[in-house]
Amino acid sequence: MKDIANRYKNSSIIPLVDDIYDLITWGDFAKCFFPDHSVSWFYNKMRGVDGNGGIGAFTAEEMKQLSEGLTQLADRIKAAAERIQPCQSAERA
Repeated sequence: MKDIANRYKNSSIIPLVDDIYDLITWGDFAKCFFPDHSVSWFYNKMRGVDGNGGIGAFTAEEMKQLSEGLTQLADRIKAAAERIQPCQSAERA
């Protein structure tokens, strides 16, 4: 994780999540997984800037927090999909 954080230290994280970027309401994600920060702080970090337009990418610890949040979200989506699966089987019978 530290290598990734260093590689993207001065740039947007958005290319790393491009395939899911439009599927997530990032403001809600920020409120849930980064509750100690504002949504604007989170959006700035995603873009790799600070509040004044300078460099302000996620720290290695924040990258880990982002990764863990995405993993938790993925787990919740998978659990929801698994709950739906028996419903689909019952309808076909």
